[in-house]
Amino acid sequence: MKNRKKYLVANILDVYITKKLLATFFVAVALISMIIIVFDLSEKLDDFISNQAPIKGLIFDYYLNFIPHFLNMFGYLFFFISVVFICSQLASRSETVAVLSSGISFMRFLRPFIVCAIFVGMLNLWLSNVLIPKVNVPKLEFEKTYYRNPYHNQFYNIHIQTAKDKQVYVQHYNNTTATGFKFTLETFDNKQICEKISADRIIYDSIAKDWVMENYHIRKIDGLKEMIETGESKHLNIDLQPNDFNLNQIKTEVLDYKQLNEVIGREKLRGGSVVTELEVEKYQRLLNPFAYIILTVIGVSLSSEKKRGGMGLNLAFGIMLAFSLIMLMKMTQVFATNANLPAILAVALPLLLYSIIAIVLIKKAPK
Repeated sequence: MKNRKKYLVANILDVYITKKLLATFFVAVALISMIIIVFDLSEKLDDFISNQAPIKGLIFDYYLNFIPHFLNMFGYLFFFISVVFICSQLASRSETVAVLSSGISFMRFLRPFIVCAIFVGMLNLWLSNVLIPKVNVPKLEFEKTYYRNPYHNQFYNIHIQTAKDKQVYVQHYNNTTATGFKFTLETFDNKQICEKISADRIIYDSIAKDWVMENYHIRKIDGLKEMIETGESKHLNIDLQPNDFNLNQIKTEVLDYKQLNEVIGREKLRGGSVVTELEVEKYQRLLNPFAYIILTVIGVSLSSEKKRGGMGLNLAFGIMLAFSLIMLMKMTQVFATNANLPAILAVALPLLLYSIIAIVLIKKAPK
């Protein structure tokens, strides 16, 4: 009978905490999203008016698609604050003490929080890998058309490895006209150059899906033999697309998980300079959902006990911890980019460190 009563109390507690926690989290996200949208609109309103942005596109293409991006970026911070808020409420009314005194263990008390964290973490995984890349396409297009073009149209001193034995160099590339200047293509055989093609200009032919060289010079080397060809214009069939010159402007926000992996594979083959940044993005999408679970354990452990400072102290300390995690993540990303730290370590190390903090806090939590 006693065990049955404890079981019923635990189930009622699960439903109560789940409803309160998820409601608090989604209301907080909705309110903060509205505030951010108001500030964003006030900043960009002059541009939208001068460019005659349509109201329908502004609402449905831009701001409606902004909310999933915002939820994905700051979701674990708001979820952590929601956890601290709910736990502090329970502790201030001595409900946590009553629950633990009834024979329910702290780990059992923690269960509904963890279940909610897993649910929101899986939602984050779906958003970052499936939904957000799709909704970012009309959002970025709207921003580019009616606000400003955040992407550069001119690129300089570009090196691209199109295949294991082919290296392209372009001194200057114009993204608007799909034209490259001072073009060079070198082909190697056993690390020895066997062909060198140079041209004053290359222009992408969107109909033929290849490049047209202007004022070209072709030099082929076969042992001691050498053949030279020059001319004013010639088509060049090469595994190279106009977007490939946009190396530092790869818009990862419009790539789903499969596309992101394809781009990483292509850039590795070509010796691209953005491989590390792309891999960091990939591992963030995969591992960030664990931040929900880790921060939830920390939040419940910190705020489930009644303290003199009450909810305000718990929220202040919790926000400080959450922001320190974000700062640590940014620092390790910089190390990955500039100090050759492996991308997976750059993403995983902060989570591992805070996992240790979570384990320590669980052991010190009220029993």
